Amino acid sequence: MPTNPKEYYPPMHTAEHILNQTMIRMFGTERSFSNHIERKKSKCDYYFNRDLSEIEREELQDKINEVINSNLNISKELLDVKEASNYFNLEKIPENSGNEIGIVKIGNYDSYPCSGVHVKNTSEIGNVRIISSSFNNKILRIRFKLENKSV
Repeated sequence: MPTNPKEYYPPMHTAEHILNQTMIRMFGTERSFSNHIERKKSKCDYYFNRDLSEIEREELQDKINEVINSNLNISKELLDVKEASNYFNLEKIPENSGNEIGIVKIGNYDSYPCSGVHVKNTSEIGNVRIISSSFNNKILRIRFKLENKSV
């Protein structure tokens, strides 16, 4: 288990960014407030009002994989913290991070402050499979894993 978020498995960590943006676009949620990113399987927790239906899970998975299969380049740009605060919620950023913050961009699909390691192109991720979702105490948990692409 990584002791530092920077040690996350880059394909899974990049898939988490795509999942977060897809949840925002499909369901109007905020990004996950809690997550556990591992090589074999991962989970993200969202404030929500119900569980997802089987059809919604399939649509979510399909949209994530559509983005991944778009072969988007991933880049990182440094922004002044004050400027970044105009565009992003920086609550989770440590106060001693300095005057600049890295913004990870996944094509034109997602941009978000992050100090973790990511793949260079979504083609390196593989396919996301949503294993399950559950809802408890106003929290939606989505569990997912990566599978190699079929040749």
